[in-house]
Amino acid sequence: MRWKRVMQLLDVHCEGEIGKVATGGVPKIPGKTVAEQLHWLNTDPKGQELRRFLVLEPRGAPIGSVNLLLPPKHPDADAAFIILQPDQAHASSGSNSICVTTALLESGIVDMQEPETTVVLETAAGLVKAKAQCRDGHCESVTLTMVPSFVHQLDAKITTREWGEISVDLAYGGIFYALIDAPQIGLAIAPENARKLVEAGMMLKAEINSQFHVVHPEIPEISGVAYVMFRDQDPDGAVRTCTTMWPGRVDRSPCGTGNSANLATLHARGKIKPGERFLSRSIIGSEFQVGLEGLTSVGDRAAVIPTITGRGFTFGLHQVALDAFDPLSAGFALSDVWGDAAASLN
Repeated sequence: MRWKRVMQLLDVHCEGEIGKVATGGVPKIPGKTVAEQLHWLNTDPKGQELRRFLVLEPRGAPIGSVNLLLPPKHPDADAAFIILQPDQAHASSGSNSICVTTALLESGIVDMQEPETTVVLETAAGLVKAKAQCRDGHCESVTLTMVPSFVHQLDAKITTREWGEISVDLAYGGIFYALIDAPQIGLAIAPENARKLVEAGMMLKAEINSQFHVVHPEIPEISGVAYVMFRDQDPDGAVRTCTTMWPGRVDRSPCGTGNSANLATLHARGKIKPGERFLSRSIIGSEFQVGLEGLTSVGDRAAVIPTITGRGFTFGLHQVALDAFDPLSAGFALSDVWGDAAASLN
């Protein structure tokens, strides 16, 4: 084989959302902190080349993420990771944290202790503590204590041609979200509406980022609204969510960072107190338990400490390689699969 790069990926999904974990062959990523490593991946041509190699065709696909497993910088962390997606590298993700925890334990990279193993993950947004319930060598569920989440602005208003005035909550849950009640755009969060929800989310994200500037008060590498998450309520009281992701798909899981951001808005409105929990459902019906563990602050902002409980499942192990003579080393995207945004990826 005339390969100049080989990486090993463990295939994992969390409640339907694919989060492959790169466990072998990960090159050294420059940076004194994970936030600096994130910045390098998003700004340096070599970092962008690595991301494109893993997430674009012919080796990647628009569905799911690839998590780069990295040596931790923090002395309390067992591992660090950064999430790679088609648009950029991202700082934090609940579903991907569950995928990484499951991968670490079921691969033996971190020793599994039954009935419970605690794994500390380092992200660009901070430390995430994962408590995994384990039995017979299997990681049955994972409860994450997420990074502190806070509200940037409640009830921000934008005017749209399609839906008139829209009310938006801007909040941070490890990355920044625009949270929008789905009835405002006349769509139910259901599988048959996935394409329409994505199209609406992409338009609204562009409009929101053009009007509002958001930046983390302590981590300047984290800025801008990353996702639009639509929310609604099921008849049993569960929060139904649909996070729309560039270049045009929906999160299959209920979305950990999105629910963390939404938790901050619920607390700000007096709708949830420390110690309380609620159920969140995704567009495909998979579920997270969301809890409010405690209160804190981030800079001058009041913040909440969220917990997210869900399940990860391993389903494969494979290698991706780059032939030294492959003319498609930079990857590509076509609009038949990637949508209209494909042009910006090539």
